[in-house]
Amino acid sequence: MLDFDTIAAISTPMGEGAIAIVRLSGDRAISIADHIFKSPSGKSLLEVPSHTIHYGHLIDPKSNQTIEEVMVSLMKGPKTFTREDVVEINCHGGMASVNRVLQLVLANGARLAEPGEFTKRAFLNGRIDLSQAEAVMDLIRAKTDKAMNIALNQMEGRLSNLVRKLRQEILETLAHVEVNIDYPEYDDVEEMTHSMLIEKATKVRDEIEKLLRTSHQGKILREGLATVIVGRPNVGKSSLLNSLVQDTKAIVTDIPGTTRDVIEEYVNVRGVPLRLIDTAGIRETEDIVERIGVERSRQYLKQADLILLVLNYHDDLTREDEQLFEAVKGMDFIVIVNKTDLPQTIDMERVKELAGEHPIVTTSLLEERGIDELEEAIALLFFEGSVEAQDLTYVSNTRHIALLTQAKQAIEEALSGIENGVPIDIVQIDLTRTWELLGEIIGEAVHESLIDQLFSQFCLGK
Repeated sequence: MLDFDTIAAISTPMGEGAIAIVRLSGDRAISIADHIFKSPSGKSLLEVPSHTIHYGHLIDPKSNQTIEEVMVSLMKGPKTFTREDVVEINCHGGMASVNRVLQLVLANGARLAEPGEFTKRAFLNGRIDLSQAEAVMDLIRAKTDKAMNIALNQMEGRLSNLVRKLRQEILETLAHVEVNIDYPEYDDVEEMTHSMLIEKATKVRDEIEKLLRTSHQGKILREGLATVIVGRPNVGKSSLLNSLVQDTKAIVTDIPGTTRDVIEEYVNVRGVPLRLIDTAGIRETEDIVERIGVERSRQYLKQADLILLVLNYHDDLTREDEQLFEAVKGMDFIVIVNKTDLPQTIDMERVKELAGEHPIVTTSLLEERGIDELEEAIALLFFEGSVEAQDLTYVSNTRHIALLTQAKQAIEEALSGIENGVPIDIVQIDLTRTWELLGEIIGEAVHESLIDQLFSQFCLGK
């Protein structure tokens, strides 16, 4: 275990609540807590067993003033998250209370932790690897149960174990090749033939490809689908957002141009997190504020993963509608024909022609009809109807996806070299590169600057 100073931070969200927690970690965590803690029994925290909780008060040693009534949890390393001694002070929730406790801890020898420093210490002390550390933040940010399951699987080491297995496969292959090169006279060493080398490299490549096939879905589950709702003014865009969110987030009126800016909201659609963006109705307008909203709508349109294009069942298709179809060409979109509670005026044959192979869903948001069909269409479009989060090792982290893509390229170059009769020592370079790239995923071959950057994105106290 590395030798670090003792850190402290508030580990619960700031604001009013029943309980708040100040966490300490380091060699002096228990002695600092003992110095400011007074138990009714008079027992010192230095004498109590590990993984126990104790009632008492925090006392300022300088003024002898009682600061807070607390419960103190004490856990001795290495059986802790950081593998260091850890103390968690449970106090009353509230800004003033928790800040007083933190200030008292800092005044008596602890240092304020940097963002993600507790998890960083868990990594540096060998408690978890880098991919598991990153999964901690994914778990906190998960928007759906399925995203949470994927983060849990990664935190428990599913991805790490697979990556280690692949690295071991490459390492054994490299060692076998090295023996054949350095000791060709040894008859009892099995010769690493080209066919054997191809078999081993192909197996690794196939496993990497299998992981990469899950990356699109995994990234969606981790970050959410940027879903933009577009359409002319007054076709029901804000009503659609409210129906999906099941709340009144957007103002709904019969007046065209009511939504003049972008409204964002997260929603869980059959396990798929959507970052819904309700845009201002796209049309030509003289209103300065509305024109700014329309321009923002066009910008969001370019960045969208999914577009929900809303039309009015009771209106003829307009030039603006057809321009929207042109704007979303080549993108993933679903056509929603709303207001089916009113008499049909729209030319549905023309809508089908413009939509091509893209799904068309008819809705009456006023009568709450068609939302189930829309949710099914979204799930089918991106996940073929379901997400098997329990059965697959999903790759969702952008850094992991980039490294796997590079590793796949390196192993393919090795395979190409083998098939073209390139000298074996040159092939070794590509195999070694694959091994190193896979190592970066779990932190076994990574620069200190990258580690600092990754953990700086964590929340304070984690």
